[in-house]
Amino acid sequence: MNALVIGAGRGIGLEFVRQYLEDPAYGKVFATFRQSSKSLTHLAATYPEKLVCLQVDITIEADIQEAIATIKQKTMTLNEVIYAVGVLHDGQMQPEKSLRHIQSENLVSYFQVNAIGAVLWAKYLLPLLRGSNPAIFAVISAKVGSIGDNGLGGWYGYRASKAALNMLLKNVSIEWRRVAPNIIVALLHPGTTDTELSKPFQKNVPEGKLFPPEKTVTLLRTVIDNLTPQDNGEFFSWNGDRLPW
Repeated sequence: MNALVIGAGRGIGLEFVRQYLEDPAYGKVFATFRQSSKSLTHLAATYPEKLVCLQVDITIEADIQEAIATIKQKTMTLNEVIYAVGVLHDGQMQPEKSLRHIQSENLVSYFQVNAIGAVLWAKYLLPLLRGSNPAIFAVISAKVGSIGDNGLGGWYGYRASKAALNMLLKNVSIEWRRVAPNIIVALLHPGTTDTELSKPFQKNVPEGKLFPPEKTVTLLRTVIDNLTPQDNGEFFSWNGDRLPW
């Protein structure tokens, strides 16, 4: 089997890469990054024949096209694709607590990274996933993107961009079902994981609910392994529960 992890420089994406590399069932692992990390560089040196690293800015469609072309030079089949790119805060942008904090340029950034990047990848992935064998396109979403579950408000850009991600990939699942019934598209909520994304908000996480990346990815891989065609286009939590839209 071959796997592609989009957003592999750190956090959940990096851990997916590590686990795929350690799993003998996977022949080639492709990993995209915007900014590389020492950990990813170390993995590339340790698994030079198995790991292919690709620098991609997911807000630039030409970068995605170039990465797809490179992958096709090495294989015409991907069995699992993980989209693990996401932004909640950076040096300038923080999740909004109220309407007075909304800035249009921040909203655009949230949507570009958390939603649009995933559907741009989907635009070019079909030939690599289509076939007689089962294939998975699993996208890391977030429970806060559930409209039905939203009882707290706030975090306008992050919530809305994750809700948009869910709708975009639901559309993809319907379109692909018509032409490639072997592909399962799934939206996954990873829980609160001990990464840079969650660090400023970890003090409010209940005891036992802050997962190390190793646990998060192990749980998500269990969910992925248990997916069936009937699960195409559905939204799952880390424990396998279906989440409301």
